[in-house]
Amino acid sequence: MRFWFNLLGYQAVWFAAVLGAARGQTWPALVAATLFALVHFSLPGSRRADAQLLLCALAAGALMDGGLAASGWLVYAASAPSWPPLWILAIWAAFALTLNHSLAYLQTHPLAAVLLGASGGPLAYLGAQRLQAVVFAAPDWRAIAALSLAWALALPALMQLARRWRRSDREQKVALPDHGESR
Repeated sequence: MRFWFNLLGYQAVWFAAVLGAARGQTWPALVAATLFALVHFSLPGSRRADAQLLLCALAAGALMDGGLAASGWLVYAASAPSWPPLWILAIWAAFALTLNHSLAYLQTHPLAAVLLGASGGPLAYLGAQRLQAVVFAAPDWRAIAALSLAWALALPALMQLARRWRRSDREQKVALPDHGESR
C-alpha cells in the first residue's frame, strides 16, 4: 500500500506543479508537495535518510534546472529568468521521497537507474512541454541531450546516497544503547 501511495503521491505533485505552472501559478506545486511530504514523514520509515535525500535532490535540481534556465535551453513557466522556479523544486522534493520507497529497486540496480534517468528525466520534461509548463529553445535536441546526460548521472548518484543513508538509518535503529550494564 505504501508503495502505491508513494508512487501516486509523487505523480499528483508532478501534475499539480506542471498544470499550475502552465497557468502561471506556483502555489499548487507548493501545496501538493507540502501535503505529500507531511503525510510521507508521518508514516514510519527512513525519515532521516529521506530528509537528507530531499536536501540533496533540491541542490541537484537547483543546479540542473538552474543551469538549463541560465543557458536559455529551457524556459520555465511561472519563473524568474535564470533560476529554477519553485514549482520545479517542489517536484524535485517530491521525487526525493520516492528514492527509498517506490523507486528503491534502483538502489541495487545502477544500470537500470542510469537508463531510467537517461530516458525518464527527459520524458518528464517533454510531458511538461506538452502541458505548456516548459519551453525548449531550438534546437530541442540540445536540451533533451543535456537532460538525458544530467539525469543519467543524477539518478544513480541519488540512489547510491539513498542506499547508504537508508542502511545507516537501519543500523542506528538496530544498535542498542550502552547503559553501563556491562560493568
